Amino acid sequence: MSSGCKTFALLLVLPVLSGFSGAAAAPLRVCADPNNLPFSNQRRAGFENRIAEIVARDLHRPLTYFWLPQRRGFVRNTLEANQCDLVMGVPAEFEMLRPTRPYYRSTYVFVSRQDRALHVRSFDDPRLKTLTIGIQVTGDDYANPPAAQALAARQIVQNVRGYTVYGDYSQPDPPRRLIDAVANGKVDVAVAWGPLAGYFAKREPVPIEVTPVSPQADSRYVRFVYDIAMGVRRDDTALARRLDEVIVRRHDEIRRVLIEYGVPLVEKTS
Repeated sequence: MSSGCKTFALLLVLPVLSGFSGAAAAPLRVCADPNNLPFSNQRRAGFENRIAEIVARDLHRPLTYFWLPQRRGFVRNTLEANQCDLVMGVPAEFEMLRPTRPYYRSTYVFVSRQDRALHVRSFDDPRLKTLTIGIQVTGDDYANPPAAQALAARQIVQNVRGYTVYGDYSQPDPPRRLIDAVANGKVDVAVAWGPLAGYFAKREPVPIEVTPVSPQADSRYVRFVYDIAMGVRRDDTALARRLDEVIVRRHDEIRRVLIEYGVPLVEKTS
């Protein structure tokens, strides 16, 4: 996602209990990006850090981290390299991993200053042909987030400004630049992954409006709403089952964390 999807932030490991009576529990190792709020950072201030703490506490495991910037090859160099055992914050259909049951569902959103009173809700809004639009991009033409595809399908290109989901990694919170651009007037409206937008909108010096994209899909190929799960290695069915149980047991606690961080939550309609 781009932030549809950069939205894939943190890796979490669930070890197996020792068979010896009285042995200390193995740590719950987490692989995570050290500079990717609101999802994770090295100070453990992201909502995925908080949810990892909930999971570790439920499983009675100490929590440890393996830090690595989330870039191409992240799964290969973390989970597949046995640096961790579980990825938090992946699309529930992510084929590289075995997903757990979803623990939240969110959406892409339109972001604008409240004092502009734009109230954009749809990619079919005719004003998008003239407004300056900021979107998240990955730099890979075949993996750009849904907003890029939806705008291109409407031949809205010249007034679009791309903000990489990776940002300037030497600065804190690099994904925030897109929301900053709305606040300081560099763009009129932005399209961003909801958890990112909801968190940083509350931290801008001016009031920011965050509105879910409607409808939830532009076509059968371009969706704006995603179920988010945790992921384990494809053959690790035991861990996936344990995590499913934690997600059910701790549903309310996890939901409170998401709401606290401003994550736009979408309920299933069927």
